Amino acid sequence: MLYSIKVKNFQSFLDEVHISMEMSQHVPDDDRSFTTAAGKRLSKAMAIIGPNASGKTALIKSMAFLDWFIKHSFQNKVDAPIPLASHFSAKDQPSHFEIEFEMDAKEWRYSLDADEHRVYSESLYCKQSRAFSYVFTRVWDGANNKYIIKQKQFGLLQKEAEKVRENASLIATAAQYEVPLALQIVSGFVLSNVNVFGRQHLDDQQIIGASAIYAGDELIRNQMNNLLCGWDLGLSGVKVERQIHTQESGKEEHIFVPFGLHKVGDTNHALMFKHESSGTQGAYLLLSRILPILNNGGLAIIDELEADLHPHMLNPILDLFFSPKTNPKNAQIIFTCHSVEVLSLLHKSQVVLVEKNQDCMSDAWRLDSMKGVRADDNLYAKYMAGAYGAIPQV
Repeated sequence: MLYSIKVKNFQSFLDEVHISMEMSQHVPDDDRSFTTAAGKRLSKAMAIIGPNASGKTALIKSMAFLDWFIKHSFQNKVDAPIPLASHFSAKDQPSHFEIEFEMDAKEWRYSLDADEHRVYSESLYCKQSRAFSYVFTRVWDGANNKYIIKQKQFGLLQKEAEKVRENASLIATAAQYEVPLALQIVSGFVLSNVNVFGRQHLDDQQIIGASAIYAGDELIRNQMNNLLCGWDLGLSGVKVERQIHTQESGKEEHIFVPFGLHKVGDTNHALMFKHESSGTQGAYLLLSRILPILNNGGLAIIDELEADLHPHMLNPILDLFFSPKTNPKNAQIIFTCHSVEVLSLLHKSQVVLVEKNQDCMSDAWRLDSMKGVRADDNLYAKYMAGAYGAIPQV
């Protein structure tokens, strides 16, 4: 359960950005938050709002990058660069990342300093009593061209730790040696629609990938059907068919192709999903990313949550996270959004504003960190009036 992240020198960010999922003490205790086993009250949703090109996507890309690096960087090619791009005015400085999360009723802190060439430092700490104590630290020794690695109950043999590559996480490496703590960390469930290049846009490949998810899980397939039909999209159901596709090389592969069912009188008419509206396709794809999170717990990182959807769809989508019935495991979502109507659905602790200055440096701050913002303010009206900043200058 991610509730804090710090980013420095990543993409459009130069100054340190600190985003916390921990709720303010003054925010009403309702279904939009939950209390963890360690006693923290965390938000189930966090909206990131700001003008175009303000740095919203860069901020959530940093979260998606950390998830990939911790879990999958070992699978990277030996000589492959780390997919990082520092701010152009700080090319000689590594990017810094820090996250805090809760696992087994304990608080953990992970930090990373890296650029595209190598990891310079990596560490994992666990909070024991009142203070954090290191589980492992890894620091690059440039003079001797090696890492200095210290461990305390991490469980990776030192000779194996010393084999860690410059472009891989020690956690991802330890998971290959089946270190229990590493396996537990990499099993954390995070789904996102962003990669190193930004948001993955709606296309046939994305739809086919979503269909494979639905085909493999009857529960979320039924949930998707019920939600899409209930959202008044003109559907009476969605059918996913397994078909054989012949590649250009002549090789055959099985793919899953969706069809929308439309009932006219007593007859259901099947329509290939590529002919459905972009809104229907967008909802179908979005649900393939958030329903597994809602069922299993974890974190969804979504860029442009309302993309291809009517702004009124934000309410039922966020309600899936806020309702204990549809979110029994307290899954969380962090998302960017241009539909500022979302401000009327959230507390001030659940809104992050992002703004870029004339030097192309972005800053991000939580709305409740601003003086004078009251819990009963009409956040939408005040934002539209320019009281909080982070609005387009047109």
